[in-house]
Amino acid sequence: MPRKFKRKGRFWVYIVRCKDGTYYTGSTSNLKRRIAEHNEGKKGARYTRYKRPVKLVWRLEYRQFKSAFKLEMRIKKLTRLQKEMLVRGRRLDKLLSGIKRYKKKRS
Repeated sequence: MPRKFKRKGRFWVYIVRCKDGTYYTGSTSNLKRRIAEHNEGKKGARYTRYKRPVKLVWRLEYRQFKSAFKLEMRIKKLTRLQKEMLVRGRRLDKLLSGIKRYKKKRS
């Protein structure tokens, strides 16, 4: 029987640096387990599977899944330079202020 997906609790948006220096952004409800999956298991993202080991370089906690997922999608649109600035401590709101939000128009 499939597990129920929880929508409230603790959710993390994270960035890992791969062995080759690239960045991977994701979100999860269990950060420690997810990093271990990226480094050891077959459940890690396909992108990181051949770029191990990965190192956690940035994270942010949210209380709702939807908020974490939306931020993950916005961070994925950042350039490499912008992600590096975020990892080095640049304020997230300053980086995201330059990113356009695309919304589907309702017919």
